[in-house]
Amino acid sequence: MDWNLINRKTYQATAVISMALILLTACSISYKFNRSSIDYTKTKTIQIADFQNRASYIWGPMKSMFNNALKDQFANHTHLVQVKRNGDLKIDGEITQYSQRNKSVSSQGYSAQTELSMTVNVRFTNTKDHSQDFEKQFTATQTYETTQSLNSVQEELVTNMINDIVDQIFNSSVANW
Repeated sequence: MDWNLINRKTYQATAVISMALILLTACSISYKFNRSSIDYTKTKTIQIADFQNRASYIWGPMKSMFNNALKDQFANHTHLVQVKRNGDLKIDGEITQYSQRNKSVSSQGYSAQTELSMTVNVRFTNTKDHSQDFEKQFTATQTYETTQSLNSVQEELVTNMINDIVDQIFNSSVANW
């Protein structure tokens, strides 16, 4: 039996276990399954106003798609009760921009890709802690090949942009990321 080999392996195992214990005691990981950092002892309700579409270009379904997605996000990821008025948290705003522009040009000089963009202005009020209040604009973009018509890809692209903006709003208001 080679005692040097056994001592070396024992030393390595002890070193690995020691490092693991040091890391476990030195680090603290906090994860909340609801993805929010709300103190439910103080904050119990949320008031989400319907966002109006004030963009110069309007696609009809976008307003209701956005409003439903925003309300669903808070319903699915928090324990807050949604109320019509006097909420502990208040979110309101408007869709301010929906547009498209050429993003890239092909070697023949034609537009190859088009970028669709959506911007939403949001006012957030925390009646329990006004230091968290804000008014911000959130923007999302999606790109599609110019060989496709906007009508054929619009619903998918708008859905993706709405999901992105709703995540941004959620993270800025209650996730504190």
